[in-house]
Amino acid sequence: MTARLADIAAQAGVSEATVSRVLNGKPGVAAATRQAVLAALDVLGYERPVRLRQRSEGLVGLITPELENPIFPALAQVIGQALTRQGYTPVLATQTPGGSTEDELTEMLVDRGVDGIIFVSGLHADTSADMGRYERLRAQGVPFVLVDGFSPQVRAPFISPDDRAAMSLAVTHLASLGHHRIGLALGPQRFVPVQRKIEGFTSAMRERLGLSEAETASLVEHSLYTLEGGQAAATALIDRGCTAVVCASDMMALGAIRAARGLGLEVPVDISVVGFDDSPLIAFTDPPLTTVRKPVPAMGQAAVRTLLEEIAGTPAPQSEFVFMPELVVRGSTASAPAAGPGASR
Repeated sequence: MTARLADIAAQAGVSEATVSRVLNGKPGVAAATRQAVLAALDVLGYERPVRLRQRSEGLVGLITPELENPIFPALAQVIGQALTRQGYTPVLATQTPGGSTEDELTEMLVDRGVDGIIFVSGLHADTSADMGRYERLRAQGVPFVLVDGFSPQVRAPFISPDDRAAMSLAVTHLASLGHHRIGLALGPQRFVPVQRKIEGFTSAMRERLGLSEAETASLVEHSLYTLEGGQAAATALIDRGCTAVVCASDMMALGAIRAARGLGLEVPVDISVVGFDDSPLIAFTDPPLTTVRKPVPAMGQAAVRTLLEEIAGTPAPQSEFVFMPELVVRGSTASAPAAGPGASR
């Protein structure tokens, strides 16, 4: 115990006697000093005594799609940490194929008395879904925030990346490398982020390369947000003569690289690939993936801040908070080959 007191005292910059007074709840210690000792406990990995732990404010639900795509656990971690710092306990509810639906998970969380819910890439992003479910949730008095998606029919705050700007960044980068046949691989058309990416891609292809909307449409391939989906979409785009493929997720981009290799092409010598998200570990792929980084920390923290304002009774107006992505250039993009995919071989 003496050694532990000494460690905490050194970390906090106070005496062992002061540490002892704080741990035993004794008076006579300045608030700032007390906080420094508690912070030292946290940094060194010691558990706070029960009486010194922050009182839990309540539960907050977090509903995400499947966790196989590493961007969702990354976002869940940011949101969970931000909630915990404010004294809330996050409750993660994950949708899986054949498992609970968003509506079932919402009902479960409401039954457990959560103070609010954060929806990530939920039905609010699906233009074919009934948005009445969110009005019914609001009528129950449950505050909520919607991440990655938008609907003018829903009275709620939205948190989104700028999908149009993301595509502009990718196309501008590839055009600067001499690529003219740039393909876009993304998910089903009915999702709002997909529609926005197509708008941004079409605009960038017109501005950078002078392509018409009809010409650009032939370079867009819809598939699934999976490695296999990216592989299928990239195969189709390479068959159309694309020397570069922009993918709507890093998982799809890994599938595109697999597709290229399956066709005997080398990335980035014969074909360039750009992802989207900058998921954890994606910098360590072979080759390291050039990608458009989704601003996950800023989006997660904004979602929590906005929800807590809703819970406190000072809701933000119905609006969408849009965050700028960032191009991260690594090793999967290079100058366009002389005459289409495989020309350098």
